[in-house]
Amino acid sequence: MNTLLIWSLLVLTLPTENATARMRFWRALKAKGCAVLRDGIYLLPYTAEREDMLRELAASIADSGGTAHLLRAPSLDTSQETEFRALFDRADEYAGFVRALADARKTVSGQSAAELTKLVRRLRKDYETLVAIDYFPAESATRAEAAWQDFVAHVDTVLSPGEPHPADRAIRALSVADYQGRTWATRQRLWVDRVASAWLIRRFIDRDARFVWLTSPDACAADALGFDFDGAAFTHVGERVTFEVLLASFGLESDAALQRLGAMVHALDVGGAPVPEASGFEAIMAGARERAADDDQLLDEMSHVLDSMYTHFAASAKNGSDTGKRS
Repeated sequence: MNTLLIWSLLVLTLPTENATARMRFWRALKAKGCAVLRDGIYLLPYTAEREDMLRELAASIADSGGTAHLLRAPSLDTSQETEFRALFDRADEYAGFVRALADARKTVSGQSAAELTKLVRRLRKDYETLVAIDYFPAESATRAEAAWQDFVAHVDTVLSPGEPHPADRAIRALSVADYQGRTWATRQRLWVDRVASAWLIRRFIDRDARFVWLTSPDACAADALGFDFDGAAFTHVGERVTFEVLLASFGLESDAALQRLGAMVHALDVGGAPVPEASGFEAIMAGARERAADDDQLLDEMSHVLDSMYTHFAASAKNGSDTGKRS
């Protein structure tokens, strides 16, 4: 027999003379995903974190002249539990989000990189906010996730057409000495992985590198070293993006600052663990892409940004190491 859920109940009376405070508390209750049992009685499936959140809200309500009592109780039986769970059905909210994605999709082709970046950031926030209060995910959540992933992939094809598929092959150890003064080629209209990889090549692998920006991967000359497209000498391998493959190929993975940059590029290119600096870099990249006359200018401008980030990460790594030695 399944154990019945425990619920947190907030029984409250909002301050009658402070309309602003009442509105603030109603919005807070909605943002936390509380279900309404009846006027003045709100419900959440119990966890210690959620109960602490409700306790803080109850204290704020009392401080504003209202009353609030926080209780904890299990479902009486499976019938009541089913009834309570139904109060948290997010199907309509997910359907609204999917409709918003469909409407946004119609506008993608006409927007700049900066506008698309802002659009994706806003919709991602909406999606993550909804997921955070979906305490009992159902089929509607699965459909919304699929629609979100499809939308992000569609935007990626606009921002970065020809995005490579992960190759299934080993990453060979290479010598930097064998890759000097070479011609390197990648798809034009640089985006995150390509601009970071080009910076890495020029900064740490081939300081005399010459770059060719391809209208199509098929235009890559036989003597050029392609990167970040299907069939290129350096491209996505398994879970690694091109930047990370270059790090592994040329023995640069021991550099903590480059590892931090690699994590940021990975998060922006294919997703994964969030990196605090990623959104800022993405915004700068989108703006620079709009301003730059061509990819050479874009690489030059973004190289200054990447140089600064590398210096910052290197200093952070050194300070962390020094701190560890002192302690």
